[in-house]
Amino acid sequence: MSETRYIFVTGGVTSSLGKGILASSLAKLLQSRGYTVTIQKLDPYINVDPGTLNPYEHGECFVTEDGAETDLDLGHYERFLNEPTSQANNVTTGRIYQSVISKERHGDYLGKTVQIIPHITDEIKRRIKILGSKGKYDIVITEIGGTVGDIESLPYIESVRQLKRELGSRAVVVHLTLVPYLAATGELKTKPTQHSVKLLLEAGIQPDILVLRTEHDIDSSVREKVALFCNVDLEAVVQSVNVPTIYEVPLKMLSEKLDITVLKKLNLEINEKIDLEAWNNFLTRLKNPKHSVTIGLIGKYVELRDAYKSIAEALVHAGAVNQCKVDIEWIHSESLEPENLEKELSKLDGIIVAPGFGHRGMNGKVFAARYARENNIPYFGICLGMQVAVIEFARNVLNLQGADSSEMNPKTPYPVIDLMEHQKGITDYGGTMRLGAYECRIIDKDSNVCKAYNKLTVFERHRHRYEFNDAFREQFMKAGMQPVGVNPETDLVEIVEIPSHKWFVGVQFHPEYRSTVLNPHPLFVDFIKNSLLKEKNG
Repeated sequence: MSETRYIFVTGGVTSSLGKGILASSLAKLLQSRGYTVTIQKLDPYINVDPGTLNPYEHGECFVTEDGAETDLDLGHYERFLNEPTSQANNVTTGRIYQSVISKERHGDYLGKTVQIIPHITDEIKRRIKILGSKGKYDIVITEIGGTVGDIESLPYIESVRQLKRELGSRAVVVHLTLVPYLAATGELKTKPTQHSVKLLLEAGIQPDILVLRTEHDIDSSVREKVALFCNVDLEAVVQSVNVPTIYEVPLKMLSEKLDITVLKKLNLEINEKIDLEAWNNFLTRLKNPKHSVTIGLIGKYVELRDAYKSIAEALVHAGAVNQCKVDIEWIHSESLEPENLEKELSKLDGIIVAPGFGHRGMNGKVFAARYARENNIPYFGICLGMQVAVIEFARNVLNLQGADSSEMNPKTPYPVIDLMEHQKGITDYGGTMRLGAYECRIIDKDSNVCKAYNKLTVFERHRHRYEFNDAFREQFMKAGMQPVGVNPETDLVEIVEIPSHKWFVGVQFHPEYRSTVLNPHPLFVDFIKNSLLKEKNG
């Protein structure tokens, strides 16, 4: 294909309608028809990236292969497309303004007055086109964050208007809106959709396709009404009804012929053969489990489950491989005390201690790690969860009283988790972070980790400052906690394991970021497999 096509996905009426899932589902269908597709997210907030945002504010911070801290929607994009994303796939208003102001300071604008139009919108358009200019993709889908009408997203909407004008038939706009159901009258109401489209029209954009999010099926009369009042083709009015799992959405969009409508509007060839066999096989296993397990997810942000979105989805993927329904017990780490551990944790088939920063809820995580170790319950410590396992082992097995991470207690006599020497003295929050994919070499061929990966070299994504303190490595090894994975360049410990335990693994990286529908992460698969053994054995 000579020229890249662009699809813009906007949202109206309310937030949280699922623009990311819609974009991912459409991309999956286009990919399954033979096109190369990527998705990018434009976020209207002024933060440069979500890296310093509290998870309560914006959910999980997703990390790409190249170390970009991005919106959690990029996790959906990767899980659906089975393709990695990069820094170019996530743009924030903060990054746009940072770039424009930097250019102004360097004199790039030759003394001109710097304005929203054209300077900010030109920078937005440049960012949108970066992915398409590389020649790798037939189609680039751009999700515009926020809701049409928000003041924050106006520059993005204006940029889309300009691009529609410049690109002509090479660009389409898909607008996702809500059609609420009034129980009192038994009616679906289209007025919010009409008003949302009116806002787009006021901004100079005529949407090409409308996707109506609804709790009830929309009949032909409602579709005809929306098509008439919103000036779109009848075939371009698509319903998106609630489904039990997000992974069914591509099939729902297929039945609505959304992909075919998009390809027609982009003047692209419609390949009648669509390859969704592996996707359908996954759904069959997901919807027909033979077993079930209960996994305790111990974290301090469990009130907002999106804070652990990638972990939750990795468990779904691993459950499907094992034909097992995974029930997640969301446990706030601050609620755990020695006197209630038996009540809270004894019913679990496996325990995950989740990532996080800061000391809040730390004691509860340490209690959970000890309970899993002493009761032979499969344990999976991820990032901070690995550090927690190390701290607990140091205190209760090595008898290093007061052992801690220097992040939590800078004056600890035994900093078993610490900053490396070259990191000390760096005050900028991002400056000490290890971000993105790093090589890890498995050094114990008999370990559970090696059996799970079935290879000796892996690449995993990191997002942390503090590391296992190598000064204590020998003590841990003698007492029974083994470093089974290391970074080959620095020799930093990446993975620890207790061989005498049924399945006790701590990883310094974030394996959940690399789990997809078609490639479930092997560590999650093996963790569920071993948790399932506990369930089978009673």
